[in-house]
Amino acid sequence: MARMAGRRALFAVPVLGVVTFGVFAVAAASPFDPVKAYAGTAGLTASQENLDQLRANLGVDQPLVARWWDWLTSALQGDFGDSSVMRQPVADVIAERMGWSVLLAATAFLVAILLGTGLGVLAARKPGGWLDRCVSSAAYTLEAAPAFWLGLLAIWFFALKLDVLPAGGLTDAASDVATFGQVASHLVLPAAVLGISQLPWFFLYVRQGVADALAEDPVRGARARGLSERTVLLGHALRSGMLPMLTLIGSRVPELITGALLVETVFSWPGIAAATVEAATSVDFSLLAALTVLATAAVLLGNLLSDLLYGLADPRVAFDG
Repeated sequence: MARMAGRRALFAVPVLGVVTFGVFAVAAASPFDPVKAYAGTAGLTASQENLDQLRANLGVDQPLVARWWDWLTSALQGDFGDSSVMRQPVADVIAERMGWSVLLAATAFLVAILLGTGLGVLAARKPGGWLDRCVSSAAYTLEAAPAFWLGLLAIWFFALKLDVLPAGGLTDAASDVATFGQVASHLVLPAAVLGISQLPWFFLYVRQGVADALAEDPVRGARARGLSERTVLLGHALRSGMLPMLTLIGSRVPELITGALLVETVFSWPGIAAATVEAATSVDFSLLAALTVLATAAVLLGNLLSDLLYGLADPRVAFDG
């Protein structure tokens, strides 16, 4: 296990370096001018001399490779620079927003895994039954439904039509303090929408895995020994059927990050989505690079986690093989 984790860590170093360079290269080729975005309306009347001075102060007058190398060497020392659009250190921008994004993503992932597993097991008990047909049809439909569309539909129905849940934000409009009750109520819709958008893949993997396991000889032998259906299903078929789903966890991380950005925007959730959009439109090199590193690291950690879980669940898998 330690050897595999070490190999993955060494592999991640050049990957992150290439990704950050790609961010600076794409930002440099962008038609957006970071100086005008930083100056705002004042840039419309500023002289060219003032704009050039501001360009030098922001460091965007340097060549692409020099800008990237300066940022990379500073980042390795824990200094991610200052965000030109947020007017504060990049580390502070991320620290203020990352916790809320992690809360939303973790809650949604838990919802997707629990619901997908439960529905997958129930559908696998009677393949072709009414429950299997209904849930499978819904899963295939949800696969094609964009997360932002589901979010808008949820707002219309639960917030506007029924008026039972808040439409967005983190707290009530009249409150300045984020209490547990307010955060929990405001988390329900975005977490449910993001979780449901990820649910179809977990359901389909578990359903197929458990259905295949139920047809295997060990499970038939367990039934022949007189074990209860519950024991056969949960103790034998589910464990075998869950193995393919464990590899799915890592592969869903990129989709989870993309969906979280869309859901945060729809529900005005105070995560990193707004910072990402503003950094992209304003060509904020430092913030863009830091956010991209975080997203790439999350994908790499997700893939490592799925491999570790698979190895722990199946003793036949050798970590160091």
